[in-house]
Amino acid sequence: DRMYEGFGPTLMAEKLAERAGIEVSKETVRQLMIAAGKHNPRRKRSTEIHQLRERRARRGELVQIDGSYHAWLEDRGGKACLLLFVDDASGQALAGHFVPQETYFAYAELCKSYFARHGLPVAFYSDRFSVFRVNADNAVDTDAITQFGRALEDLGIELICANSPQAKGRIERAYQTLQDRLIKEMRLEGICDYEQ
Repeated sequence: DRMYEGFGPTLMAEKLAERAGIEVSKETVRQLMIAAGKHNPRRKRSTEIHQLRERRARRGELVQIDGSYHAWLEDRGGKACLLLFVDDASGQALAGHFVPQETYFAYAELCKSYFARHGLPVAFYSDRFSVFRVNADNAVDTDAITQFGRALEDLGIELICANSPQAKGRIERAYQTLQDRLIKEMRLEGICDYEQ
């Protein structure tokens, strides 16, 4: 069934139980998929080890924020940017919103709904995107601040800009999972536009 195209064994086992009432272990599904030529087991890659940054102690203390452009609706719609807020302590996604572009106004709107629901965090942890940090070489003032940075400063929220994507590992892993699972969940639900 094309609806289940690209599903891995774990997600397939979950959907078989949820949608068809078929309870089968993910390992059984994996073996069946390998035998049918629908799954290629991956060999473990050697990965470069990065020094881990210690997680914050409490939920909401540090929130990682980022945007990811992707064809979230596959061929049912164009690309969009998913803005996501992920808790540093737990790795839990706290807020997310599809927007056409990653802009100050898009982040401000998501912040507004996040603050109303969860309150203010101690700090946001972001990349060095121009919404968060002045990147211009010809900036007159080395302490230049963006509109977003000024708004956070007024609220007493610290903005920390990461030096590498690996430093924002929790949100990067969340996007990796969402680019696999969220896409397939939206396909199963028949979602065809970002407003849905």
